[in-house]
Amino acid sequence: MYRVIRARPGLQWSKALQQSSRRCLVTDAEVDKARQYCVAQLRQSDYDSYLIRNFIPKARQDAYDAFRAFNLELVRLPDLVSNPAIGQLRMQFWRDAVNNTFAGKPPKEPIMILLHKVLSQLAETSPGHSPSSIKFWLLRLINTREKYMDNRPFTSLESLEEYAENTYSTLMYSTLAALPMRSMHMDHLASHIGKACGITAVLRGVPILAAPSPSVKSPGGADVGRGRNPVLLLPLDVLAETGVKEEDVYRHGPEAEGLQDAIFKVATRANDHIITAREMLKNLRTGENPGHEYEHQGEEQHDYQDASSSDDGVQMDIRRGFSVLLEVIPAADYLTRLEAQDFDPFKVKSSWKLPWNLWRAHKTQQI
Repeated sequence: MYRVIRARPGLQWSKALQQSSRRCLVTDAEVDKARQYCVAQLRQSDYDSYLIRNFIPKARQDAYDAFRAFNLELVRLPDLVSNPAIGQLRMQFWRDAVNNTFAGKPPKEPIMILLHKVLSQLAETSPGHSPSSIKFWLLRLINTREKYMDNRPFTSLESLEEYAENTYSTLMYSTLAALPMRSMHMDHLASHIGKACGITAVLRGVPILAAPSPSVKSPGGADVGRGRNPVLLLPLDVLAETGVKEEDVYRHGPEAEGLQDAIFKVATRANDHIITAREMLKNLRTGENPGHEYEHQGEEQHDYQDASSSDDGVQMDIRRGFSVLLEVIPAADYLTRLEAQDFDPFKVKSSWKLPWNLWRAHKTQQI
């Protein structure tokens, strides 16, 4: 078990936040409305997370809902702003909102109101736990989403992995920190699963983003222009290797030469991370070494040099944080359906088995 406990800073933060909470004019009614807003956003726009939230410990569902609704707001920004300058202003708004919320002064915005409630609860129930890691992860999520707000292509499969680490893995780190938990093994599992989820998200987006958006109509019904231009976010090195031309995908969709080969190559990398996570979990449960070193160990918020370890502690961490690992189930489910369609993402339909697969994974504690 790997833990870092810094009681004094955590206690100081706890007292400061409790004092600021007493001064904060956020009412219980506002918190309830904020909670309803976040859950509704997940139900409408991120159904996988809406299902997974039910397996998160009840006391930490607010944290999960706030993090995932926050991610949705950032994902939507490119389609909601008319130019990059406005997009950067909106990103700065969220950056300021996070900083102010952690300072005990949340803006009257539902996600931040719910996040403030989460921080207040952490201060009461885990006074020795500092939330600095949560703030770090949320700011990193903003910075990464801002960098890719223009839908710039990934230069390589490795750059796509880095993007997935800084978005989907980062969201998992945030949830683990809110449990609260600081475990190298759980972070290591979250890193691989988050990378698989991020890569899979890009594959799932191909039929949507590569299709031209509908024409924008005037009140009189006349065409006044198009919305966003189509984009293909598959890594450029993979496109070059498989001979895929972006314009062919925009014109011919799944019939574009080499597209299924490119999808196969990218999907294989996502599946490799899932296989790695499963092998790691199996090794840890039998008291063995995970199989390889954690590549992000030693980076900011991944410093475990002062931690102690024991096999019993590792098993307890896995049990406490297993619900966070369920993020892998929708990704694995999609990749299975993608393979069944011969790696044609345009043919993949939604899965009615996903709720059952999540329940079974949680029941058996297997991913």
